[in-house]
Amino acid sequence: MGFVYTIIGFFQAGGLFMFPILLVAATGTAIAIERYVTLSLVQARNRSVWDQIQPVLVEGNFDKAREMASKDGSAISQLLSIGLARQGAVRRREDIEIAMDESMIEITPRLEKRTHYLATFANLATLLGLLGTVSGLIHAFGAVATVNPADKANLLAASISEAMNCTAFGLMTAVPILLAHAFLQTKTSELIAGLEMAFVKFLNVVTERQVSHGRRAFAQVAAQE
Repeated sequence: MGFVYTIIGFFQAGGLFMFPILLVAATGTAIAIERYVTLSLVQARNRSVWDQIQPVLVEGNFDKAREMASKDGSAISQLLSIGLARQGAVRRREDIEIAMDESMIEITPRLEKRTHYLATFANLATLLGLLGTVSGLIHAFGAVATVNPADKANLLAASISEAMNCTAFGLMTAVPILLAHAFLQTKTSELIAGLEMAFVKFLNVVTERQVSHGRRAFAQVAAQE
């Protein structure tokens, strides 16, 4: 219980600006947890779907791959569905690539959403801490001006100590949020890189099949002649 009382005393000593910093801390924590859970689920689902579809693509069974992708709502399924739809209709690598690029433009913001708020919240917590300290110092010097000269030193020291609590709490909030922001950005970049890798591998499979089909067609024509 002593630790709890210490925390409560620390919070009360920081003044009014401790409350908005606490709100920033709670919001930033909620966003970080939500983003981590969401990105982890997306990553696991993408890996599972790709492990199932890749062998089918390598076999050249695009109809089955198209059916598998259409039944799943993952990010990689959405990307592959666009590519497989174009593959069945136009068969040109350039057209397939353009369509999948457009799909990547739609998917990427969904993976990155809300993560950038964490950097803003970290800066906001730091600034609120500094603002609370400045406000506390203003009040401290104002109070010192009206007290007995013998008590000024003690009162000023106590007031400054209390004012610095706000800065400390702001930094204690900002540092973890910044770390969470960096971690989630890295995780998002890994997800996007994985989608781009699947994108390229799919295009390579389509191209190889087109070349193989062209060679067979050429061989049949040559045999007939």
